[in-house]
Amino acid sequence: MLLLLDVGNTRIKWAVLEHEVFNSDALKTTMPGHWLAHGSVPHQAMDTLQKVWQEHAHVISRIVISNVAGKVVREKLQAMLLHLFGEKVSLEWFASTSQLAGVRNTYANPAQLGCDRFATMIAAHALFPQHPLVIATCGTATTIDALTAQGEFVGGMILPGLGLMAISLAKNTAQLPNVAELSDLALLPSHTFADNTQAAIQAGCLAAQAGAIERAVTQHVIAMQEPVLCILSGGAATYIAPYLSVQHQVVENLVLIGLQVAAG
Repeated sequence: MLLLLDVGNTRIKWAVLEHEVFNSDALKTTMPGHWLAHGSVPHQAMDTLQKVWQEHAHVISRIVISNVAGKVVREKLQAMLLHLFGEKVSLEWFASTSQLAGVRNTYANPAQLGCDRFATMIAAHALFPQHPLVIATCGTATTIDALTAQGEFVGGMILPGLGLMAISLAKNTAQLPNVAELSDLALLPSHTFADNTQAAIQAGCLAAQAGAIERAVTQHVIAMQEPVLCILSGGAATYIAPYLSVQHQVVENLVLIGLQVAAG
């Protein structure tokens, strides 16, 4: 069996599954449901994963990890995995390359592209083949990447995520409140212009996120001369999606799906 790990800036997402090769048609219907188990924990709860994975330890033969959380988290996670599974299990750290699973990485230095971004593009291209795409991953940071229908990476942008925008306002202004909790955003009124400070911050942050995504889609449509599908993922995707005026679809766990496609 295969254990997939998406180690982000704040959370660790994981999935256990049978190691099988999936084509694009199978991905559309069986990928999410084929996971035997999956979950997500914040970094500070990493140690709890040992107990969660213990029941699968005897059948897991391969582990594939996307890590963007840095060296310290990588070393701690690696020590935990080796302690739990031993050296008999293949441990692979996913990295960006110039080409993989139908996606061509045109970054000036292909290895410099975040491995999580590369994984999301692989997943999106596998799930929506022959479609030009804009993939927006809305987490601690928001990354927005453009792909051609043939899987060529056009380029991307990175901006502070929804929470970071609100935190930045709270830290760098004397009289603005901290409204960084995503749960607060559910209370945001539907109109654009707010009549109180908290709602105004929320409206501004959401407008900035939605505006960046919509601009990316508009520019990609001009370049491709055909409709572009926008794919959203990440913890803040469901908050941003209602404010988009472009065609879009929310897909959970894109990095894990990309790792599975790449592992096949």
